[in-house]
Amino acid sequence: MPADERLLIGKIVAVYGVRGWLKIDSYTEPRENLFEYQPWYIKDREKGWRVLEVDQHRIHGKRYVAHLRGVDDRDRALDYCHREIYVDKNLLPELGEDEFYHHQLQGLRIYSLGQSEQEKFPERLLLGAVTSVMETGANDVLVVSPSQDSIDERERLLPWHQDYVRGVDL
Repeated sequence: MPADERLLIGKIVAVYGVRGWLKIDSYTEPRENLFEYQPWYIKDREKGWRVLEVDQHRIHGKRYVAHLRGVDDRDRALDYCHREIYVDKNLLPELGEDEFYHHQLQGLRIYSLGQSEQEKFPERLLLGAVTSVMETGANDVLVVSPSQDSIDERERLLPWHQDYVRGVDL
């Protein structure tokens, strides 16, 4: 499967113990969904994509620990540290109307509303494109970076809230 059909869902951050277990950060919501999507892929400079199969996992503080099939000692586990975990996008469940995965928002162009003469910019102007989504306690925030055609070179942080995001056109 091509690399653009894979999605980043977590990271292997450290070894855990001497029997090949690894500490894992999950980027999924809810966090435990990380283990619902199998197999995992990591990118290897020499070998390209490598397939990983999790055979055990459990929660450990704010992270998870997981054991990969065939990785039974600390030395072998070290080879997997600091690697990002990817899965095939087609493993993700279908979402309802007006629901989006963060990766679907990346690259979308953001325009000002420009609906009234009282606004600073009465016409619709390009503000930039979504480069990432930050999760905060209250609501997600779109990071909008300038593009070649945008009105200026400013990066903007746009709260994912109905007062600021009026619609999404995928």
